[in-house]
Amino acid sequence: MPDDPSVQKRILRAELRERRQNMSAHERRLATEGFTARLEELVGSTDAASVSCYLSMPSEPDTRPFVEWAEGHGIRVLFPVTREDGLLDWTVGESDDERLGLHGTPEAVGELLGPMAINDVDLIIVPAAAIDGTGMRLGWGRGYFDKTLGSMGKCPPVYAVVFDSEFVEEVPREVHDQPVNGVVTPTRIHAF
Repeated sequence: MPDDPSVQKRILRAELRERRQNMSAHERRLATEGFTARLEELVGSTDAASVSCYLSMPSEPDTRPFVEWAEGHGIRVLFPVTREDGLLDWTVGESDDERLGLHGTPEAVGELLGPMAINDVDLIIVPAAAIDGTGMRLGWGRGYFDKTLGSMGKCPPVYAVVFDSEFVEEVPREVHDQPVNGVVTPTRIHAF
């Protein structure tokens, strides 16, 4: 493995992306059931009345059943919307529509509430490529969540969602990388 963390990250991301694309529909369905149940447990244990959660891409852990459950239980859900300046805006997605954001990621459509809206949630759920045993998060390389989390004064608990095999011993890290408070896999919730 090369010494440069940014090169190590690129190699690891490529491996993880390929592994995700090779999952069978059956494995994916079982994982989705597990993620949904674990996320419901997490909300219950934190008494969160509002959460931020992303809309997953086809290869990612599927967040939509959880989002539907949360909204059905009166929990306010904020969705990230990418901006040209590298920050995230937020919406509650009143229209139930989705569109593709700047980088081809699905985003909710609704009134934009501004980057500071994230400060009002009780729980933040973020995507990740991998999480290590210390809570370091390997993202997908665009830095949106690292910037957001790094700029928050009082940050609520942040949990990353990954498949079981992506909860690993160690991920390459750089100065700007932000750790998370916990990880959710289809089979467990682990707090750091």
